[in-house]
Order: sequence, then structure tokens, then C-alpha cells
Amino acid sequence: MENSEKKEYDLIVIGAGPAGLAAAQYSARANLNTLVLDQGLGGGQAANIFNLENYPGVFPPVQGWQWISTMKNQAESFGAVIKQASVSSVDKVDGRFIVKTHGAEYTSLTLIFATGAEHRTLGVTGEKEFSGRGVSYRATCDGPFFKNKDVVVVGGGDSACDEASYLSTLCSHVTVVHRKSQFRAQKAVAQRVLSNPKITVRFNSLVTQILGDKKVSSVELTDTVTGEKSSLETSAVFIFVGMTPQVSLFSNLKTDDAGYVVTDEDMATSIPGLFAAGDVRSKSFRQIVTACSDGAIASHSAQNYIRLLKNEEYK
Repeated sequence: MENSEKKEYDLIVIGAGPAGLAAAQYSARANLNTLVLDQGLGGGQAANIFNLENYPGVFPPVQGWQWISTMKNQAESFGAVIKQASVSSVDKVDGRFIVKTHGAEYTSLTLIFATGAEHRTLGVTGEKEFSGRGVSYRATCDGPFFKNKDVVVVGGGDSACDEASYLSTLCSHVTVVHRKSQFRAQKAVAQRVLSNPKITVRFNSLVTQILGDKKVSSVELTDTVTGEKSSLETSAVFIFVGMTPQVSLFSNLKTDDAGYVVTDEDMATSIPGLFAAGDVRSKSFRQIVTACSDGAIASHSAQNYIRLLKNEEYK
């Protein structure tokens, strides 16, 4: 168990996904005393990507967790400290940020939060009941449990299409259920699904109930045009219907209508010295490459903020 301690840093980063790790790398390399806190093993959604194929300069594709492991090692090589710890509160007192975890307290001049977003749920009967027993939000982690079985993927964005393609390499057949008449995923990603003989797409359809006994055995589908209901046997339901930003630590910040934190182009929030980066931030395009860009910009802004505090800004 972590002993009670109090340590001072120039910068604390909350979240060890691509945005947080990019921020840590740039900050540590700029000689800022940098701490990264993440409640899990780090990596965020990127750690679950089967093949990372669209990050510039990374070719041939690598698995997400491998790429994240390299990012961690790179940040640590520049001096960043990465700790697995759940942050319980963040306050700002006398110009310094106070970050508390279970058993520890840290202070810093600046703070970058890159807490990302978590998967949204369908909110239908059976979803909660069968979570971990056929209902999943992580195909890379849980897909191998359903080798040579029929599964359902719910969603129509990049994540849903990517995960459906991955599951098709393991499962007998994949049925993608999407409420709209066409995918919202990027064209190349969507086309891989549409041309895959092991994937069937049910457009204009909703999963309105998940059924089973001790584990998932079928889903109820409702046609959004006709209202007709049908049943589809399946061993698992993988749900990818969007994300919810993780902003509970910063409930007083300005957010957009969807709950994402509003920043300026320098990643600055409405609180001086507090910067946001990655999927938690309000923006039009969420990809790993944009998350890394956010992190680098946030780090640069934090460096400038510290120089202002110390009257060391460039003239």
C-alpha cells in the first residue's frame, strides 16, 4: 500500500493515454519535474487497438499496447515519473495545484488532465445484467473468449468498425447493428466491414434487449423504420456507441453541450495553469494523432505558464 507522502512537481499529468504520455515526454524533456498519475496501467483506449495502422510513421502496424509501452518508456527515459494511482481530488490553493490520491498528496505549479472518455452504454435490459458474461466494451480483451462463435457489434463509428474487423478474425460470424442507414466511420474503415464476407450489417436497427440465462444467448432487434422486432442468436454483444468524457474531478470547468471541456488553441481551460488534452477536450476530431498533438501543445503551454510565474518568460 502506498505510504502517505507529499511531493512537489513542476507539472502533474492526470491520465497516461496518448495525450498524457505525449505531454509527459515533452515536459520532462524540457527539464520540468513531471509526474503522471493513472488509475490503471495506462494507454487509455489506444492500448486496446488491435492494429494501429493510421499513426504517421508507424508502419507496419503494431498492437496498441506495444505502442503505448514504447511511449511510457520514452517519457520515463526523459525523466518523467509514472505512477499507478487513482486521483480522489484536485484543488488549487495559493496558486498551486493539490492533487490527492489514496495515501498520497502531490503539489504542482501546473496541471494537465488527459483523463479521456469511457464507453457509453445502451441502457437496455440485459446490458448490465450480462456485463462480463457476454456483454463487453473491449473486443481486444474479450474477443478471444468467443473464438468460432457468432457475435454482435453495436455501433457505426471508427471504433465499432475496427473492432468488428478484428472480431471477424476470431469469430465464426459478426453482425454489426447500427441505428442509422450508413456508417459514420471513415470511408476506408467502413469499407473493410462492408466487404468482409464474415460480417453482416443490419442498418436502421437497434438492440432493444439482451437476453440469456447465465450468459448472453440472443438479442432483440428493432427496425427503426418499420418498428418490427426480431430475434438474433449470439454469444456476445460488443458495444461501441460513443464515449462520455471523464470530467468528474473538474466539475467547475466550462464544457460544451456534450460535456467535453472547452479550451483555447493552447489547451488552456478556464482555470489558469490548468490545461486539458486528448479525448476529454471539446474538438471536432478524436484520433490518437490529435491526442498526441494536444499533449505536446499542453506541455508547451504549461512551460510558458511556469516561466511567467517565475518571471522567466522569453522577451
